Amino acid sequence: MESFDGRRYLNKQRDINIKDLWDVIKKRIWLIVVVTLIAAGAGAYHSYSNNTPLYQSSARIIIGATPELRNTFQVIIKDPTVLEKVASTLNLDVSTDTLAEKITVTSVDNTQVVSITVTDTEPNRAAKIANTTAKVFKEQIPTIMDFKDVRPLSDAKVNPWPINQSQNTTVYIAAVIGIIVGLGLVFLLESFDDTLRTNREVEAVLELPVLGRISKASRKKLSKKYENQVKLETRGETIGYK
Repeated sequence: MESFDGRRYLNKQRDINIKDLWDVIKKRIWLIVVVTLIAAGAGAYHSYSNNTPLYQSSARIIIGATPELRNTFQVIIKDPTVLEKVASTLNLDVSTDTLAEKITVTSVDNTQVVSITVTDTEPNRAAKIANTTAKVFKEQIPTIMDFKDVRPLSDAKVNPWPINQSQNTTVYIAAVIGIIVGLGLVFLLESFDDTLRTNREVEAVLELPVLGRISKASRKKLSKKYENQVKLETRGETIGYK
């Protein structure tokens, strides 16, 4: 006959419900909090230290020309002839090649509207470069190609939000991962915990009814109770002596 395995029987008898799950989580909720804070802190450190934020601003101009000629003008906007003047106006200590890499020129929906978009590590400088490039191009193009039909449409505005990262999103994702890992650790530790906590669990293991329970008493309470008992005995001896 197969011997009775109380632990195995106990595991089968345990009902998994919301209250039981909450009790397990509540017992070691400190572990979930610690793991979540560590994960969120690591996410914040990675987001703020390893990624350089980039900002974009766009100025728009209208070029009254055919699509072929407009494509030529879009190339001229990033030419050293224009960008040298832009760098000089803004006192930028960069080469025209470096400045050209920051600028993207596109035609909006194949219209005569041309967008001059600048990407830079500083939002204010990105807007200044975009607006200055549009202005210098409008001033220089009559001299370069004897063309005057260039009109400003909208100035670039300072965009305070980086385009290449979202620090808050990274922190939130790290925090969620921390919660999941913390929950996993809590239930893992619970699976190794063989402590009997309820009458039902004791009865399942021993196959005997529980007749009573002894309440848990702290050392402080026991010590205080002992002191009171000693005082009463001493007092009784004193009274009897008199």
